[in-house]
Amino acid sequence: MDHNFLSALILLLLVLDPFGSLPIFISVLKGVPPERRTRVAVREVLIAFFVLLGFMFAGGAFLKLMHLSERSLEVAGGVILLIIAIRMIFASGGEIYAAGTGREPFIFPLAVPLLAGPSAMATVLLLASRQPERLLEWVGALSTAMLVCGLVLLAADRLRKLLGDSMVAAIEKLMGLVLTAIAVEMILAGLKRYFFEA
Repeated sequence: MDHNFLSALILLLLVLDPFGSLPIFISVLKGVPPERRTRVAVREVLIAFFVLLGFMFAGGAFLKLMHLSERSLEVAGGVILLIIAIRMIFASGGEIYAAGTGREPFIFPLAVPLLAGPSAMATVLLLASRQPERLLEWVGALSTAMLVCGLVLLAADRLRKLLGDSMVAAIEKLMGLVLTAIAVEMILAGLKRYFFEA
């Protein structure tokens, strides 16, 4: 399944799911003083960005080191995305990371695993390994997607009030449905390459 800049950007936005994560953002940042929230949000997005960027650039070397084929990564990434998509459709997931300890989050849970989770890592690894000649496009798509996540994170309270809980839930279900189709397509593409292009 080959991508261009726009399709990679949409895929990354679906995987990162900033709108579906609004309740988690709000809950995790609830214990952070209002004057610190902007700094914390920017820091966590930057950490997640560099983690994913590292996976993107080290993708080929990682595959060679672990003796993994692109086909196995494509199927595995599709399975992970399918699990995430099913969770988005059938469960809110808001309570998974919302520990509510009152402490300022650092890396966990906002940067990793909420933003730079297994599905996002597998996605950037797959993009870089399938079409390494377009690495600059993937970096641009990742940068744009993380910028959107950062803006949503900064405006989490206002967006939830503006859209309402039901609209946020509807957006998450819709994104989950689209991501399900993408995940199935990835699995089928990986299996096709394994059986017919090996």
